[in-house]
Amino acid sequence: MLYSRLGDSGLIVSRLSLGTMTFTRGGGVAAIAKTNLADAAALVDRAIAAGVNLIDTADVYADTESEEMLGKIIAGRRDELVIATKAGWRTGQPLNRSGLSAAHLHWSVDHSLKRLGTDYLDIFIAHRDDRNTPLEETLQALDAIVRAGKARYLGVSNWPAWKVAAAIELQRANGWAPFTHAQMLYSLMHRDIEEEFLPMARRYGLGITAWSPLGGGFLTGKYTRENAGGADDRLASHDDIPLDKEMGFRLLDVIRGIADSHGVSFAQVALAWLLSRDQVSSITLGATKLHQLDDNLAAVNLKLSEEEIAAMEAVSQLRRGFPGFFIDRIDQPIAQALAGRPGN
Repeated sequence: MLYSRLGDSGLIVSRLSLGTMTFTRGGGVAAIAKTNLADAAALVDRAIAAGVNLIDTADVYADTESEEMLGKIIAGRRDELVIATKAGWRTGQPLNRSGLSAAHLHWSVDHSLKRLGTDYLDIFIAHRDDRNTPLEETLQALDAIVRAGKARYLGVSNWPAWKVAAAIELQRANGWAPFTHAQMLYSLMHRDIEEEFLPMARRYGLGITAWSPLGGGFLTGKYTRENAGGADDRLASHDDIPLDKEMGFRLLDVIRGIADSHGVSFAQVALAWLLSRDQVSSITLGATKLHQLDDNLAAVNLKLSEEEIAAMEAVSQLRRGFPGFFIDRIDQPIAQALAGRPGN
């Protein structure tokens, strides 16, 4: 296994982590939540045996069942692991059972601790942006949770870059517990965070943990132009994340050649690309079967060449937006001068 610091913190995490969105006793979205307790325990055991120390869950996964199951599975070895959970999505009918208000965050962390069977979280993550709660209220509540010993580190997920930057400045100015990292949608199919978020994260020393690293399963190569998945398939039943499938099929053509040349799976190539990104602290794997997990874990052994990385990035590259393309053009003479080396 490979390891990394979580951003600028001193917390060491495995570069491949285990996501538990699939763990369920029957709740949640059927196409996603489909791993029972016995199979979930086997996945956790296999991941730990491979050196994975970071396990990620959330109160909203399978209607809280994921946390409950994980708590049972890790009982007796909790101190060996880095456990992250998240709050912010709706978890009940009352209006205040959602968002990042002080009321909901304090209620959420207490219930997550009970479900997980622990008295502290290694990482507590604000799971989504909340436009209805003042940012200061959210940050003060998160700071209070850390000061109370209920969480040791804080993360943020699915926030815009400007708001994370504003939050970090407020945390620094007020001496509040800081964010260590951001958990964001990132894969060869979704490179949006490269435009604004990654430069911001580098400026503030934030790590990145990547969710949906295989584009919801698209990058496993099981989909073709003729067969885009059945009615009970994840991409068909849970399609709220935009997916440029035509670009994806062109990308799969490139990945196929790379995978064949190394004798590895499509998934390993896609994960190895993320591992090559220096800002990515950890990649959250969401396997439902042991053979899928084993295949994903093997990505740590694959080293891609610069030419292979460039070939995939050329297909998946986003159109540079404003003001990025404008700044690039203005700064081009300086960039060229700084790129000069002896003899050229």
